[in-house]
Amino acid sequence: MRHQAPLSRHRSHRLALLLSMALHLLPAQAQGPAAAPSASSPALAAQLDQLVRRDDAQSAVVLHTLQTLRQNLSDETLAHPEYLAWLDMAEGQILLADGDRAGAQRMADRLAAQNGQLTRSQVLRGEIASRDGHLQGTAEWARLALQTLERDCPRPDLKAAIEQLRCDYRLAWSALRLLTRTQMAEGANSAAEAGQKFALDLAQAAGDNRRSAFSMATLATLYQDQSQTELSRRWITLALQTAQGDPQALGQVKANEAILAARVGDRKAQRQALDEGLALAHEAGSRRLKAQLYVGLNDYYMQMGQPLRALQAAQPVLAMLGSLPDAQFERVIRSNMAVIRIQLRQFEQARQELARLRELNQGNTNLVQLSTQLREQGEAWAAAGRPREAILAYHEERKLSAQLNARNRESALQQLKIKYDSERKQRDLDLLVSKQALVDRQLSNRQLASQVGYAVAALLGLSLLLGGVMVRRMHLANQRLKANELLLRAQSERDPLTDLANRRHFLAVMNEQSRQDFHGALLMVDIDHFKHVNDQHGHGIGDVVICEVARRLSHAVRQGDLVVRWGGEEFLVFASAVSSEQLASLAERILHTVADMPVHSADGPLRITVSLGFAHFPLPPGELPLHWEQAVNWADMALYTAKSRGRNRAMGIAAVRAADRNSLESIAADFEAACSNEQVSLQQILGPGAA
Repeated sequence: MRHQAPLSRHRSHRLALLLSMALHLLPAQAQGPAAAPSASSPALAAQLDQLVRRDDAQSAVVLHTLQTLRQNLSDETLAHPEYLAWLDMAEGQILLADGDRAGAQRMADRLAAQNGQLTRSQVLRGEIASRDGHLQGTAEWARLALQTLERDCPRPDLKAAIEQLRCDYRLAWSALRLLTRTQMAEGANSAAEAGQKFALDLAQAAGDNRRSAFSMATLATLYQDQSQTELSRRWITLALQTAQGDPQALGQVKANEAILAARVGDRKAQRQALDEGLALAHEAGSRRLKAQLYVGLNDYYMQMGQPLRALQAAQPVLAMLGSLPDAQFERVIRSNMAVIRIQLRQFEQARQELARLRELNQGNTNLVQLSTQLREQGEAWAAAGRPREAILAYHEERKLSAQLNARNRESALQQLKIKYDSERKQRDLDLLVSKQALVDRQLSNRQLASQVGYAVAALLGLSLLLGGVMVRRMHLANQRLKANELLLRAQSERDPLTDLANRRHFLAVMNEQSRQDFHGALLMVDIDHFKHVNDQHGHGIGDVVICEVARRLSHAVRQGDLVVRWGGEEFLVFASAVSSEQLASLAERILHTVADMPVHSADGPLRITVSLGFAHFPLPPGELPLHWEQAVNWADMALYTAKSRGRNRAMGIAAVRAADRNSLESIAADFEAACSNEQVSLQQILGPGAA
């Protein structure tokens, strides 16, 4: 299990993919009544729910049953446009579940042509886009549908709106599920959490235990992403209780439970949840749920370092894809197969799997999935002794991780902005109410002034006093608002775990530089074998290690040097005024400060070392000008060289023989070859105990 970038540090990439598949597999189900007050409405909605829910390779039987139901409905009942729309929606979902995308698209077009059924068509189109793995299209269709559905389902009075058939809770729940999947894939967990709380409110107001359990399980994963482990456990326990009596729903919750167990490093609980989930999937006869759990089992064996057993667990998934194509499933399993082939040193077969994966990823905007694939491939190539392939995968993954971190930060800041805007509007409203009350009181005082002269002076004095109080309150409110805005800005530039500066702060520092070319020194620091810490001790201990390394780095650097939490287990040190000799001493001091003493944890003392890449800019001897982003990339390449040469060491760029910028870019494009050809001279500093 790996550690992630700052705003999503607690998230395991591979497990996030399994959760994305879990959301992808939750059936939208037949949509319930929207406005037809008939005694047959609940019965018809329940029948369609059961039909869409079936996933037992008997689609022909299900479609025949649907047609029989259509024929048996009375002319009066069937004549109602809402009932025709429910039947068409159910047929489209059944066709989509069976892999007939064209048939589902025809039903979506048919719904769009029906009066008042555009929202239902939008949700079905979102389901089609989701099955194809097109995140942008999924989100767009879901948001269009929710513009209407949220208006019909007012949050303060959900139960009454559902009972009066004004709120189609099933359709709204499905649209929220689609949007949650895209938000989690893009790292926008704050927005996803808000949407799932609304989805849970809908399901509970309708007394729908199945959908309630699904929403609870999703919330459990979202809270685990935010390192709220105890809250996550409570939600998954509640989801298991709510799903009792429904094998298919309980099996889906078990799949989520396995994901959560893996995230905290509890392999025993992970395997138990997978085995129990598979038994429930066989009992329910659900093909997709079985395939999802086999993907989880495949992942479990990969984490346990058993590639042959992982290969065996992948076979049922590949068999399902042969008869039921699904882009989301195939992307995950092909990526896993490629990593397994690399681990088994079957390089030609690995390249074939990667070629197939590249085809499947055309148009894929799931940054979590793409970043995970590249990172795992890079680690597998490095472990197999293929540094060139590893470097290419590593740099591509870093670019995607930066985009994902930016989206996550934007989502969190947007949620904070909404919160503060809401509070500010409430304060403004309170002030207006107070002002109106003051005006009313003044009018009353004027009426009394004609009868009681002495009271006039007293009331005017009171009015002035109240006016002064109100002015002071407004002044204090504005001061608090400005303080909150400053606090929000400061918080957005600090890493919440370590309290170090984050990338946003570093970018602000760079933007304040008066010159375009970068001057100073950069040291890129990476904790060695951090994945093993997470796998063996869990993310809680992993967080302790990150915090302690951050503290030691802050003590090792000089006053005035900037230490940045760069991403996951990586840190960046910016030294604006340092000589080349001082820079080497600083790198050596960092190696020893981190490694000389073990890190104390609940599992006992842990020996932690770091790898380090450093360089002084402009690069000697030519001192060609570089932008700061290029400088970071050079320090990053030096870091990767330190990791590939055994870790627990620092590699510094001593000299780069480049005549001009084009030569410099050519060297950066193939850094390893440039080092071999002596175009780049490196300085190595060994850490404590390194050989």
